[in-house]
Amino acid sequence: MKNVLIPTKLDACAKEALQANGYSVTQDADTPLAELVKTQPGTQALIVRSEKVTADIINALPDLKLIVRAGAGYNTIDTKYARKRGVDVMNTPGANANAVAEEVIALALAYLRYVVPGDISTRKGEWKKKEFLGRELAQKTVGIVGLGNIGQLVGQRLEGFECTLLAYDPVINEARAAEVGAKLVSIEELFAQSDIVTLHVPENDDTRGMVSTKLLGLLKPGAVLVNCARAGIIDEAALRAAKQEKEIGFCNDVYAADEPGEKSVADIADVMLPHLGANTREANRNAARRAAEQLMAYATRGVTKYVVNKGVPEGLDERYQELAYQTGLFARHFLGVDRCLSRLECSFYGDLNQYAEWLVPPIVAAITSEVDASIDLAEATACLKDKGVGVEIRETDPTKHFGESLTVDLSEGGEKIQRVSVRGTIAEGNLMISRINDYDKLYFQPVGNSLIVVYQDRPGVLAKITGACADADINIEEIRSPRGRSGARAIAVLKTNVLVPRETVDRIREETEAEVAFSVAIPASS
Repeated sequence: MKNVLIPTKLDACAKEALQANGYSVTQDADTPLAELVKTQPGTQALIVRSEKVTADIINALPDLKLIVRAGAGYNTIDTKYARKRGVDVMNTPGANANAVAEEVIALALAYLRYVVPGDISTRKGEWKKKEFLGRELAQKTVGIVGLGNIGQLVGQRLEGFECTLLAYDPVINEARAAEVGAKLVSIEELFAQSDIVTLHVPENDDTRGMVSTKLLGLLKPGAVLVNCARAGIIDEAALRAAKQEKEIGFCNDVYAADEPGEKSVADIADVMLPHLGANTREANRNAARRAAEQLMAYATRGVTKYVVNKGVPEGLDERYQELAYQTGLFARHFLGVDRCLSRLECSFYGDLNQYAEWLVPPIVAAITSEVDASIDLAEATACLKDKGVGVEIRETDPTKHFGESLTVDLSEGGEKIQRVSVRGTIAEGNLMISRINDYDKLYFQPVGNSLIVVYQDRPGVLAKITGACADADINIEEIRSPRGRSGARAIAVLKTNVLVPRETVDRIREETEAEVAFSVAIPASS
């Protein structure tokens, strides 16, 4: 694999490193990619930044084996089609983290000190010192939503400003947060107490629209919201309304699409940039170096650590990866999505015991939105261990005859250890949850809308649950309510036509004195 095409303004160090090791490299940032590939049909590896790599681009390169995204996000690449064509897709996670972290602080300072309007005004010959009375960043309370690579670097870069750091991250534990000088709190407490809130979470089904009317309503007057993560995590209409009610600053660098044109947040953003978070010479060079190194390691030693669209080995039904994800997601909701994890334990039965390296990553992706299910086992476990979460893949007893099934156990540390154990399997072609703690033989499909209630078994409880659903105009499609092994407690598992809203869940919890009550929507595999 010696023919490499770089159709982007990537630092020259990538081309130089590859050429020094015998690769033939064409770098052309001026010709549109769709035209460029027609002249380079022998391309075997492609290094891109934000260029869209579509099915047509892949089809135009019959010898293509690898696409490297010099950066973390790879939503501009058709990874599924690449997989069908046998093309691996890689990214370079962390290469741009410091650049984004510094941009967060730059945006906050620019807003607090009127850098942009002050510059415009002064160039006009004006002298508005009284109007531009600013605020200092020093000793403010900063809330970091998502304490991954970038979030941790933001905390470190703020050390010199003597800020009080609050953090919300449902996976990282208190000890790990303390190492970067942050106090772990609920997301509601973070929004209520922070002078500045900075967002560092991916956009997915769990985070889309998470910065909602409720959270924005908790912000102090004059608080500042900084978004260098993804546009979709903020409910723009809610932010627009909140800015009208109280003076909230909003600094933004991310949009629905990276392209010219009017931006939907132009009327509410106090400072906005054209997605410059990773756009530094240092980040560009770092990503270029990483891209070249990973390409060469892949070509010469078969290193696939950063491949994000891995398939499954022969003999493993890929539905078990989906089962692993759904079981992990269900266990996470049962324990509580705001609970701080301390330990993950997995068991794989039957023929699945040889495929742990393919099944653990989807479980990790389910319990923390920071990683993708296609990462490898080492990276998945390292991600959790970096957050202070222990990981164990347990030996299984073949005499138990559990068939091809898997178990996910999650624990929360603290004064009182909370734990949940969930077993998943495939029965008659359907993905099933067969056991939750000591509630056995459940066999319900986790996909769709589910309501789970655990309570002290006594007459009338199911009537209260179904009555609350009826009052909320929710239709119950299926219900299971077995007792636990002790007979003292029971579990009600209801499938509903819509997701049961939080207020209804709260009512059910109060009226039934439930030990556990939650609703969850798990999407079916696409």
